[in-house]
Amino acid sequence: MLDRLQAMGWLTHVPNPAPHPKGPQWEALKQADRHPLTRAADWIMVFDVDEYVNIHVGGRRLPDLLAALPEATALPLTWRFFGNDGVVDYEDRPVTEIFTRAAPAVLHWPWRAAMFKTLFRNDGTYGKLGVHRPRNPDAARLPHARWFDGSGRPLAGSFLTDRLYSDFGRDNYALAQLNHYALGSMESYVVKCDRGRANRAAPAFDSGYWTDRNFSSDADRSILGLDSHALRAALRGDAVLGRLHQAAVAWRRQRFAALMAEEPWRALFGRLMMAGPSRVLSAAEAEGIRRHAPRPS
Repeated sequence: MLDRLQAMGWLTHVPNPAPHPKGPQWEALKQADRHPLTRAADWIMVFDVDEYVNIHVGGRRLPDLLAALPEATALPLTWRFFGNDGVVDYEDRPVTEIFTRAAPAVLHWPWRAAMFKTLFRNDGTYGKLGVHRPRNPDAARLPHARWFDGSGRPLAGSFLTDRLYSDFGRDNYALAQLNHYALGSMESYVVKCDRGRANRAAPAFDSGYWTDRNFSSDADRSILGLDSHALRAALRGDAVLGRLHQAAVAWRRQRFAALMAEEPWRALFGRLMMAGPSRVLSAAEAEGIRRHAPRPS
């Protein structure tokens, strides 16, 4: 599908074949670091296929966000987790339409819910790409870096060097957020667990990963204002891409059926069916957790 989209002029596909000693994500970043398009880019952001930039200003395009913060050289866009909301079956529809309930705009725990992906100016301040933020800062250029959060507040200190998460207990989404559909349907989550993590050093997917991200307390349909129906219809209308898409849908359904023949995967599916949405902790409860352990870097 990526090769076909490249042939149609939509993207540049750089294959990332195995083996991946440290995980496919790190190998992809190494390739991206040395790619000519990276060197030529004005702005860069590393993000995943289950993450959607959702801008709330102007015409809701990237130029509108940059115009709202003209001094910015980096914008960490904080995750907003969109939970499973009790959806069991995989559907061949956009996740943005299926999952419209999310974590509240102000969340105190878990810290992973406050992680961000960074849109940054490619001006030489940072020497390497990272999963969540640019790496290898140039000490001589750092004094000129201007970081702002998703609500337009200026940031300083460790945000400029190594921090990976936004401040807890406040709304970081006034100008922009990163909708994160990490779970999908229960069937899709089982297939995702079977695939494994992009980062080999990370623990395997399990019901704990699910609990950390399954927030469905608040309705958020804002991204539906970015209507992609006509574009998706045009893409599926391509004879080659449409056929590949249908093959991918069939594979996903077949893979889930095969996994249900194995007891460990049936057990996981059963636990997902029994689990409810994650409870939103109060500020006091979250502080009680944080008192017993340092915050992550």
